[in-house]
Amino acid sequence: MTTKRRYHIITYGCQMNKADSERMAGILEDMGFEWSEDQYDAEIVVCNTCSIRDNAEQKVYSYLGRQAKRKRENPDITLVVAGCVAQQEGETLLRRVPELDLVMGPQHANRLKDLLHEVYGGSQVVATEPVHIMEDITKPRRDSKVTAWVNVIYGCNERCTYCVVPGVRGVEQSRTPEAIRAEIEELAKQGYKEITLLGQNIDAYGRDLPGITPEGRRQNTLTDLLYYVHDVPGIERIRFATSHPRYFTERLIKACAELPKVCEHFHIPFQSGDNEVLKRMARGYTHEKYRRIIGKVREYMPDASISADAIVAFPGETEEQFQKTMQLTEDIGFDLLNTAAYSPRPNTPAAEWEEQLSEEVKSDRLQRLNHLVGTKAAERSQRYMGRIEEVLVEDENPKDKNQVMGRTRGNRLTFFTGDINELKGKIVKVKITVVRPFSLTGEVVEVREMVGV
Repeated sequence: MTTKRRYHIITYGCQMNKADSERMAGILEDMGFEWSEDQYDAEIVVCNTCSIRDNAEQKVYSYLGRQAKRKRENPDITLVVAGCVAQQEGETLLRRVPELDLVMGPQHANRLKDLLHEVYGGSQVVATEPVHIMEDITKPRRDSKVTAWVNVIYGCNERCTYCVVPGVRGVEQSRTPEAIRAEIEELAKQGYKEITLLGQNIDAYGRDLPGITPEGRRQNTLTDLLYYVHDVPGIERIRFATSHPRYFTERLIKACAELPKVCEHFHIPFQSGDNEVLKRMARGYTHEKYRRIIGKVREYMPDASISADAIVAFPGETEEQFQKTMQLTEDIGFDLLNTAAYSPRPNTPAAEWEEQLSEEVKSDRLQRLNHLVGTKAAERSQRYMGRIEEVLVEDENPKDKNQVMGRTRGNRLTFFTGDINELKGKIVKVKITVVRPFSLTGEVVEVREMVGV
């Protein structure tokens, strides 16, 4: 009996990278490969990379060093670098790691099969040129059997002065509503219960698609897409990420409040609480506008969970400007805030500015903000105590096999005692008995029967 060749994918970075990895895994399995948990037992290794921060980039080179040693010992191994570092570095990667067989940017993820055929024909391939992303007909290998990512828009047209994304992921390219719905319908047939619509800048969805309504607005927007896919039978929950404050409208907020499958959780990065810093970042909004958006969300959905991203110690940021980020964090009270100290990235304007702050200042400000984030998250969590929450069970608790875990509609990770074989993919009503800043524990009250499956 012929043993299948094995593959392994390691993924760094954001949800977009995870979704790309799922698609590449689906391509490899269609080619006859099978997944290997052990990276050192795989004949083809794909490193799907992130370049948002320098430390992520260094992890990639460390990983590639180990795999390059394997390749020198066994030339039959195929080494692939995909994702943002691949796009950013291109042929430079080959000079640093000459053992690589294929370097491919994010826009080429759907072309993995064709690129590998070039490799097997004896070529060392670099695929980083801009392309029009064709509609993907591959079936991803999903990491979950309950929840799934669905890409709706690729790329980004923003020009934030700190960000590498437009350079590595290309211009915005929206998928058609019909293609998106078809993928969701297929997921529903496979038993998936929750989908997350995904885009680097998702509320810009559709602005590159044709069509204007009689009212004079674009025919295809994220709001229209939510209405269009909402009634797919079998799908119980819909989420979306990541939103940009520049495009987040009251019409979108109202739709989220009206559509019962859309979860009450919004991820809207603000990056800084100071208008001058936001201007230097080229974000295109003020902190006053950001506050108005959050105010509207809480007007329509008072209990909605709000998460965000923030950067401290941006070039030239003063202590007074940093305090405005602290004040915004205090005033809004985020359920979760992803924080980072500014890290200069290649080919971005801010990396060339002279007003770079010291590592000591970066560390101090990040520590102070993180302390506040933990305090506010703990305060927000208190509202769950004693409440009954609907939790979609995703998997068993890896730290306690007697427990299962899932998420509330507000995206709060929740643990409770149960049999994963009986509960996986079901919505369970759970009474919350323990609250922590970023997770909950509870007791089963009722297992809800699914409808429309």
